[in-house]
Amino acid sequence: MGNREDLLDGAVRCLHDKGWAKTTVRDIAAAAGVSHAAIGYHFGSREALLMAALIRAIDEWGDAVAKVAAHSASEGDRLAAEWNAMVATFGTHRAMWRATIDAAVQAEHHPKLRELLADGQEEGRRGGAAALLGIPEDEVPEESVRTLGSVQNALISGVMMQWIVDPERAPSGADVAAGLRALADLISPAQRAE
Repeated sequence: MGNREDLLDGAVRCLHDKGWAKTTVRDIAAAAGVSHAAIGYHFGSREALLMAALIRAIDEWGDAVAKVAAHSASEGDRLAAEWNAMVATFGTHRAMWRATIDAAVQAEHHPKLRELLADGQEEGRRGGAAALLGIPEDEVPEESVRTLGSVQNALISGVMMQWIVDPERAPSGADVAAGLRALADLISPAQRAE
């Protein structure tokens, strides 16, 4: 494994241990077992490295959730399976989710970080829509990215925040799927056509 991969692994560990704001260049270099200069050489900045590490962790999470969802036969089962898998990660990947929130707060003061997070959100919208539709990401229509993907991202963020703040009373994956079905039932056929 090269310095670049070592740095990514070290940055992921630091995000889990310290979060975005408290992780320093020195922390990452120590965790990776490389010099500080390697960060600049391979990534250009601490923020770029941490963003790459966060995106990598989220991509791995998304792949795991998609695999669970793909094992279900029906659309309803796939929705419940996907939400059960997502909700499970709010406990098993709690540090990653805290780091995501931390990075979003820091983006207010770092335009490049904001741009990287915005690009990551767009990827998340496309990936979320693709997973729900059961099609490859490059086949997702832009309207589905903007609508289905955006709503899925909003739900993930909202449910994740509930799990971070109050895991004892946060909804389960089955609760989320049931809530989505209840919301759909509240929309009249005429409203659905709009």
